[in-house]
Amino acid sequence: MTERNGKMKVLITGFTPFGGESTNPAYEAVKRLPNQIEGIEVVKEEVPTEFHKSIRTLDQLMQREMPDVVICVGQAGGRPNMSIERVAINVDDARIPDNGGNQPVDMPIVENAPVAYFSSLPIKAITEAIRNQGIPASVSNSAGTYVCNHIMYGLLNLIDTKYQGVKGGFIHVPFSEEQVIDKPTMPCMNLQTIAKALEIAVKIACEVNVDVKRSEGTIC
Repeated sequence: MTERNGKMKVLITGFTPFGGESTNPAYEAVKRLPNQIEGIEVVKEEVPTEFHKSIRTLDQLMQREMPDVVICVGQAGGRPNMSIERVAINVDDARIPDNGGNQPVDMPIVENAPVAYFSSLPIKAITEAIRNQGIPASVSNSAGTYVCNHIMYGLLNLIDTKYQGVKGGFIHVPFSEEQVIDKPTMPCMNLQTIAKALEIAVKIACEVNVDVKRSEGTIC
């Protein structure tokens, strides 16, 4: 990774609202991050919740900013905690259309590319650091098959083929409190808490080059 006068740069993105929601806690939390985190420059951008257009937008942002670290953030309504994603798979299988009306089923994200990529973020160190601040977090082994997995796979493919040396990965966030007013049994998290967790993730992603080795696996 390249340091600019001792300063690292992180590009962090959040999606536009989708699925009938009027807001997306991913970008709403990203917007709340400071522009500097302990000397780390933070670039905050919104990306469209659309297959392929999201990856093209991300590529343009990476080309413009030349970041050291890229963290994409998305909403996982129904999950109770910050989910630090381990792996992205090379398949789109959309249960609902994206914001452009696209609904690919059993389609590869990138033709003739690896079946999966692992995050290059220190996922366990990030999870541990977030928990240490009293915020629920876990390592997730499935980013789904919608636009979140799509952009995570696209990011890691871009790093593999075009932006070698960049760290990259994806974090899922729960619904915000505002989104569950009419969903009383659905788990949620305050936007300020989500933003605090993302701030921790930015810091650990820049500081830790070798992830901690501790069990975060699941039995099923």
